Amino acid sequence: MDALLHRKNELSLFREAIGELAPGSPAVITVEGNRGIGKSALLEAVIEILPPQSQLLRARCHPSESGFEYGMVRQLFDPVLSTGRGGIPDFDDTHPDGGRPTHEVLLGLLRTTRTLSADRPLALLVDDLSHADPPSLLWFSSIARRLDQLPVLMVATLPSTGTGQLLADLGQLPYLRRIRPEPLCPTCTGDLVERAFDAPVDRELAALCHTLSRGNPRILGELVGRLRQERISPGTPDPAQALAIGSAALSATALAWLEEDNPEAAELLAQLAVLGPDTEAAVCGALSQCGDAQIQRARTSLVRAGLLEAGPPARFPYPALRPAVLARIPAPVRLGLHERAAVVLPRLGAPATETAEHLIQAGCDWGLDVLDNAGTQAAAVGDYEAAARFLRRALALADGTPEPSAETFHELSVRLGAVELHHDLDACVRQAVAIADAPAELALRAHGLARLAEPALAATTEGGRPFARVAGELAALPSPPRGILLRLSAQALLCGHRAGLRQCARLLARGPQDADARAFGGALAATAAATGRIAAARRLAVRVLARAPDAQQAGPPGARATAGAVGASLALIWCGDLDRAAAGAGLLVDTARAGGDPASLPLGLLVRAEIAYRRGEFIQALADAYDVVQEADGLGSAAVACAGRAAGARALAGLGRPDQATALLAAAPVPADAHPLVKALSLQAHGLVAAARGDHTAAVGLFMDCGHRLALRGITNPACLPWRAHAAQAYLALGERTAAVTIMSSAPLETGRPDPADRAAAPPGKELLTPAESRVVDLVVRGHSSLEVAEKLFLSKRTIDTHLGRIYRKLGIRSRHELVAALGGDQAWRG
Repeated sequence: MDALLHRKNELSLFREAIGELAPGSPAVITVEGNRGIGKSALLEAVIEILPPQSQLLRARCHPSESGFEYGMVRQLFDPVLSTGRGGIPDFDDTHPDGGRPTHEVLLGLLRTTRTLSADRPLALLVDDLSHADPPSLLWFSSIARRLDQLPVLMVATLPSTGTGQLLADLGQLPYLRRIRPEPLCPTCTGDLVERAFDAPVDRELAALCHTLSRGNPRILGELVGRLRQERISPGTPDPAQALAIGSAALSATALAWLEEDNPEAAELLAQLAVLGPDTEAAVCGALSQCGDAQIQRARTSLVRAGLLEAGPPARFPYPALRPAVLARIPAPVRLGLHERAAVVLPRLGAPATETAEHLIQAGCDWGLDVLDNAGTQAAAVGDYEAAARFLRRALALADGTPEPSAETFHELSVRLGAVELHHDLDACVRQAVAIADAPAELALRAHGLARLAEPALAATTEGGRPFARVAGELAALPSPPRGILLRLSAQALLCGHRAGLRQCARLLARGPQDADARAFGGALAATAAATGRIAAARRLAVRVLARAPDAQQAGPPGARATAGAVGASLALIWCGDLDRAAAGAGLLVDTARAGGDPASLPLGLLVRAEIAYRRGEFIQALADAYDVVQEADGLGSAAVACAGRAAGARALAGLGRPDQATALLAAAPVPADAHPLVKALSLQAHGLVAAARGDHTAAVGLFMDCGHRLALRGITNPACLPWRAHAAQAYLALGERTAAVTIMSSAPLETGRPDPADRAAAPPGKELLTPAESRVVDLVVRGHSSLEVAEKLFLSKRTIDTHLGRIYRKLGIRSRHELVAALGGDQAWRG
């Protein structure tokens, strides 16, 4: 790579000085700049410009040789002094006092210089003069001031800072010239990159190289070398990959220089990389025991090197730069910085969350109180992920102590579970199991589990077991705590466990209708509806919702405000009362949002999606289902997300989009420990999608499997998931009318449904209708309008129209006239 692009002015100055070399016209030139700017390359260029007859003496200084007196002078003069030619004495004869910088020694070297330049120009070139030993520096300053009658050119490269005294000594010389090479311009950078690749270069890649290198040729060369090594395409590069490689090159080059030239800046950069670029100067100063002035100088050096933004706050200019710096810091150094920060930050009044992060990073075996407080602080601002991380570490420390306090351990476990209700429901279930299994007193375990009782946990079978076990233990007590027993039993009942059911039923009838009573009442209503006790379920569900608090008054904990509404709303859906169920779902969603209860929100949306689907409002059902999946994924609940995908797939099938429904269902498998109702819902959705794709044989198998799973858990109400009607439709599509009639005839009896014998004698299509739909058809074929049917059945006209739309689809007809023609003449139907 040609390193002398963009150096036209500097080379012109050299040519001018060399052209004027003659007795009485000496020249002293300093080339000043940061590392890598091209000072050494300019020094090499001087050799090409010198006249052929010139005498050339060169030296290159290094920090490791700065302790050898006259080391730099020896490098310059040894090639000529050791020969003893031309009357020039040996170097050792010039400093008889052992090399000390005496006046006699300096005069002897001056005489040697005069002798060497007597008959031709003499060029003395010194690279990295700032690293020369003190006697040599004194010689350079002394000889430079005594060149008035000599044709001597002295050129030295110097850093941009740290050479103030030398330049002050030379500053008054009339023949001093100071060259400060400028960074390469973007055009020159692009030219150099193209030369390196020997191919046209993408403009964005060239701009990135210029930005990262800041026009520094050495850094640019390292950067381009790494890009070529990684086989980056110059014409079509990957911007993210190129940025990461370029940041690593900048870090490796600039940090190595800092470690040599400015250890304070290198230490500050390491601190900012490990602790975070927004770390305050006071913290950095305390960690390194440096003053504010030293920290500010170090920060200025980092800004000048392109490793930090000017700030404040001082931040890394590129996202990939911090990881690149971190990669160069040894692990023990990183851990040590984190541990020192954990000690220093509390003294400076930093938040517990900041200190806790460093405790975790350092792997410290102390700081339980700090981690505990950090969990509280993080949860208070809604950072539940951080709060869970802090509390898990606190639990690990408590568990590792020789004699951990049972109360401390239990309280940390409960608080961690409460945080995970907002962050990771599956992890909350595991915490509930741990609390139930803990060797603590029953009252302590029961109080802890009551704080975690949330209907969303019932989406898995494991989610109800700890609550059922502890509720059973409580129910065995002579006088169990009413509120806690009701809440634990409600949670267990939602999962199909009847622990403490009789005791809770008595407590429900005798005590106040508070939040705990509503939670149990809602769960009991859902259980009654699932087993076909429609009248009892409806009465209980209506009572629960009637006494539920307003959404604007339902402050935290939100689960207490919404637990009853979940079960009550499901019960009303399964009872066919969609209007009241919709009111309950609206209360669920509004209360969850107002009360900060993210775990209940996807349940409310799921109930609302179910109502919209049953009304035939597939667009609304799909929107709510997508929201369920998003909320559930954010809460880490695979089972609730599965239910949301199933609800969405049903809506997509109803909209005639089976391919999208298939993709939605395939996004994630059904969790093995999902609630049976969730598994059945997924099977129903798969069956509907299969039917929509025309695979009715597969649809029948899926619907039958759905019914089998429901029957195993005692869910006998066909309205919970109308798998029989779907299976019958699939049989009819296959031409198996007898099988369709048989599957509908074997449904359990429920209030308001005709006898199986009546169903068997019904006209074609009647066996596909639900009891509510049958009642609507009975009145319509008798000539009643939709409004009259609504008044007789105590429903809204909108609900009647929804029923009619679903009836038309099931029977393959389009209007009320076709319905009367198909069913109106049959005497058995008219009854």
